[in-house]
This record gives sequence, C-alpha cells and structure tokens, in this order.
Amino acid sequence: MSRAFVNEDNAAAQADQPVERQVSEQPNYVTPEGLTLLQNKVTELQAQHGEQSALGDQSDKQLLANLERDLRYFHQRLQSAQVVTPATSTRKVQIGSWVTYADENGTERRVQLVGEDQAAAAKGLINWGSPLGRALLGAQLGDEVLWRRPAGDQLIEIIRIEPA
Repeated sequence: MSRAFVNEDNAAAQADQPVERQVSEQPNYVTPEGLTLLQNKVTELQAQHGEQSALGDQSDKQLLANLERDLRYFHQRLQSAQVVTPATSTRKVQIGSWVTYADENGTERRVQLVGEDQAAAAKGLINWGSPLGRALLGAQLGDEVLWRRPAGDQLIEIIRIEPA
C-alpha cells in the first residue's frame, strides 16, 4: 500500500480528536470569584459529559471528545489555581482591584484585574498577565505607566483604585 494512503488514514482518524487546549505558563492567580467560576465550569462540564455518556451508542462522539478535552483543561486549571487575597488597597493596584485610568486623550476607562480564565474584556475584566494588566499591576494612585500595546505604546494615568 502506498504511504500516501496510510497517511490519509491517520489524518482522518486524528481529525476526530479535538486539539488540546493550551495551558498558560503564567501562575494561575485567581480571585475568589474566579475560583467559583472554575468550580462551576467543571461541574457544568461533568454534567454535560454524564448526559452524553448516558446516551451510549446514541451519543455525539465529537461532542463527547470535546467535553473530555475541556474537562482535562478545567480540572488542570482548578488544581493549579492560586487564590489571591481580595484586594483591599485604594493606593496600589492588586489582582482584584478595579482601576480607573485615563489615556493621553483624557478618555477614562475602568477595568478589574483578574485571573486568566475570568478575563472578559467586554465586561472590563482584564487578565493580570496581559499587557494592560502588567502595566497596571503594582502601580499606585496618580502614577503614569507605560502600556506596551501591539498598536503602539500608550502612557496612561491611574486616577482611581477600588478594592474588589
């Protein structure tokens, strides 16, 4: 048999397997809310997996494989979670802090520094390890910090810090 046919058979078999989710190498710092979200996600995935498994031969094999992949990922994230003490300072930015900053044009934005799995930019929840998160983390009220962005560096001023 030609090697081409063997490789095609292997490729077809691998196409059914979902690509593993990549786990970040940064420390998995989470807020208490972030830990609860991770726990809820694992519970939700376990329930969905149980429902699919109960269907036996009628189960959606691809969905089952995706659920198993996601369960591996979120179990690992839950096991590696390092819960941070809730932010209490109004003077220094910590993970969990709500930060209001102004850009060079005076436009104000409010964000909260959270863990990677809790981040949702549309809700103002920013990963502490992102370029903006790294610029803000540890900054103090009134500081001007350099936000290194792919679109170009920007100087921003910390104008308010609120505890979580």
